[in-house]
Amino acid sequence: MYSFLNDYNEIAHERILNAIIENNYVQTYGYGEDEFCENAKNIIKQKFECENSDIYFFMAGTQTNLTIIDYMLKSYEGIIATDTAHINVHEASAIEACGHKIMTVSNKNGKLLPQQIEKIYKKHLSDDHMTLPKAVYISETTELGTIYKKQELVDIYDVCKKYGLYLFVDGARLGSALTARENDIKTTDLSKYSDVFYIGGTKNGAMLGEALVINNEDLKPNFVRQMKCKGSIYAKGKVQGIEFYELFKDDLYFELARHSNDMAYKIYDSLKDDYEFLEKVQSNQVFMILKNDILEELGKEFVFSKVENMDENKTLIRLVTSWATNEEQVDKLIKFLKKYI
Repeated sequence: MYSFLNDYNEIAHERILNAIIENNYVQTYGYGEDEFCENAKNIIKQKFECENSDIYFFMAGTQTNLTIIDYMLKSYEGIIATDTAHINVHEASAIEACGHKIMTVSNKNGKLLPQQIEKIYKKHLSDDHMTLPKAVYISETTELGTIYKKQELVDIYDVCKKYGLYLFVDGARLGSALTARENDIKTTDLSKYSDVFYIGGTKNGAMLGEALVINNEDLKPNFVRQMKCKGSIYAKGKVQGIEFYELFKDDLYFELARHSNDMAYKIYDSLKDDYEFLEKVQSNQVFMILKNDILEELGKEFVFSKVENMDENKTLIRLVTSWATNEEQVDKLIKFLKKYI
């Protein structure tokens, strides 16, 4: 069976593996204080035009999220997010375990709206017995695979600045968002319109790792100590440096993300007239609604996620394409589903 379960089924792109092997016996300082991490930081600063930002490498997304969010917030402060946000649904209360409340609002096609931020902030500000919002969390792409347009990002950032809130952009699938066919956000916009964002490697060809980019000066002091406190500093941190330099030195990162999107678009474009989709496919996540009898047969050939039962006869599923998705398998999936039209 072929898996469309997620975008980290495979270990890593061969160029990443080769780069690690080539530098396997190079001796360096530990804990990310090495030439590889320095080179990776410099290439990221060039690509995203964030020369004055601080960059740190993490092992995984949840670890990145909890480390920076906990650093942003005092004990009585919380972070605003949608009900579908990864930190709210799929991180086993990691943020709450740090003592911070996630203040959720209903998503709009997976997105958070500026007016929702303003409303919840004003409501909580007026009552000293309530958690005070201090940060806003969005992800690009969203949990439903939708993407924010530039004006949406700007509007959210403006509201955050109006009320003194930090804007954090979770970029686990940032590559997919930036190479989406409807995207109008440039790499350079992220340093302008967020306080912090991260560049996801795990879901885009890296063996592991995320690169956190801190733009706001208020969030820079003693951040290494925060990382150490949260178990986020690794003796062999140079591995992430090797990976991210290889991903960005000649835009392999964007090449891999573009392939991931193209495979998802092929599924959607081939089947959209005959099948029901939860959302228009904008990135590498495809949410389809299938009859249960088709679902059972599909499960014999492919691996995917069952999201929820729509009714007694239909189920919402998620198909995820990746940098490594084989186009022949995509064609096989399309051919299989066309049999039931």
